[in-house]
Order: sequence, then C-alpha cells, then structure tokens
Amino acid sequence: MVAHQCFLTLQYEFHKHLLQKVKVLTMENIVKPLVEDAGMSQFMGIIAAIIAIIVTLVLFALWRRRGLGNTVLLVGLCDSGKTLLFARLVGSKYVDTYTSINENIGGDLMIDNRPLKIIDVPGHERLRYKFFDKFKSSAKGLIFVIDSVTLQKDIRDVADFLYSILSDPLVQRSLPVLILCNKQDQIKAKGCQVIKALLEKEMNLLKFTKANQLEATDSSSPRSSLGKQEKDFDFSDLTSIVDFAESSAATKGPELDAGIEQPMAWLQKIA
Repeated sequence: MVAHQCFLTLQYEFHKHLLQKVKVLTMENIVKPLVEDAGMSQFMGIIAAIIAIIVTLVLFALWRRRGLGNTVLLVGLCDSGKTLLFARLVGSKYVDTYTSINENIGGDLMIDNRPLKIIDVPGHERLRYKFFDKFKSSAKGLIFVIDSVTLQKDIRDVADFLYSILSDPLVQRSLPVLILCNKQDQIKAKGCQVIKALLEKEMNLLKFTKANQLEATDSSSPRSSLGKQEKDFDFSDLTSIVDFAESSAATKGPELDAGIEQPMAWLQKIA
C-alpha cells in the first residue's frame, strides 16, 4: 500500500514536471518568433526611415534648384553702367541711358538653349534695396556693376551697398555673385584685382564697425559678420560664390566690340 502511494506520488511529480516543461517549450515557441519579428520590424523601420530621409533630401534639392528661377539681377550705384550693360546683353546694341526710377526687364537671353531673364535694378539709394528685395527670390544670379573710374570717390557707398547685398540670407544661401568692374575702356579705369583689394579694405572697416554697433546696441546678441570672425575681410571666406570680371559696354560698335565677353562667360557658367 505504501509502495503504491509512493508510485502515485512519483507519477504525479513526473506528470507535473512534464507539464511544466511543455508549458516552457510552448512559451519559448511563442515568444521567440515574437522577439525575432520585433527585431526584424525594428530593422525594417530603420531602413524605411533612411530611405525616407534620402528621398526627402533629393526632393528638397530639386525643389530648391527649381525655386531659384531664371532671373539675373543687375545691381549697383547710379551711373555704374548697368542700363547700357543691360542693353548690350539683351539687345546687343548701344543705347543712350539715363537714371531710371523703374526696373528694366528684358526678354529671355538664351544661353546654351537655356533662358535667362535680365533685370536692371534702379541704382538710386532710395530705390535700390526696394527693388532688390522685390526680385531676389526669383534670382538665379546677381551681377554687381562697379564704375571702375570713379570707385575711389564712391568707395564707401559701393562697399556699403555690396556689404548689404552679400549679407542677405538668400544671397549667402544660394546666389552666385559677379562683381563686374565696368568701363574698362576708359584710361583711368582700375583693373579688377586693384578694385578687389580696395573693396576688401573698405569692407573690412564696415565689418568691424557694424559688429561693434550691434554689440553696443545689444551686448547679449552674438556677433555676426561677413566672412570669418576676428579675421580681416576676404571674399574667399564668404559662403556665397563671388567672382570678379571686367567689361566695357560703352563702345559704340557691334556686340563683339563691347567688351562683355567675361560677363557672358559667367552667365554661361550659371545658366
């Protein structure tokens, strides 16, 4: 009788242990695939996120490229020769010009079968910023025209306007700039390398003057300026691409005699 009870007890313990093992195996069979599926789902989620980021970046690049438009702005002080340069580029002809209070918008200039619209922005100090702000969002490039003969006399005004243009967030972000040293057909005209050096010197003064004015107004705001901080101004330090070229649009002759080969080459580069 005692032996029979021992047998029953052992049988009960065996069945209990066997049932526990079955439960454990059953749970492992259920949980393990779930864990594996969760790991695979996490991996696939990471892959999907990477693909989404790449697609977003590609779409943003395409949108930004299309958003630049096909406009090239001619800006600069009055009497720098912008309007005559405009006539040479758009109509390939010499015209008598005068100070304008309105913009001049030309038809499409075809560069390698790609259209560019040239806009001559008024140079009067009361109008230049207004019209620049009006057209800058559709610009693909910007030509800053300088009178190479009178630069030393006008250096402060030229540098101040150029500094404002180059400080514009849109220009810093995406617009290539050509500083065009015009009227090179005149004897007293300075070459573009001399003009570059004169501008860098004057804009260096502006850089530190504006930074000090900002600090005096609000000392808590961070100092921001064109180029590298605590370093003399240099066009090569700018985030925007700035090129220099020479031109002489005033010659009363056909297009090839006008001396606009360098700006035309630049337009071809950005088209």
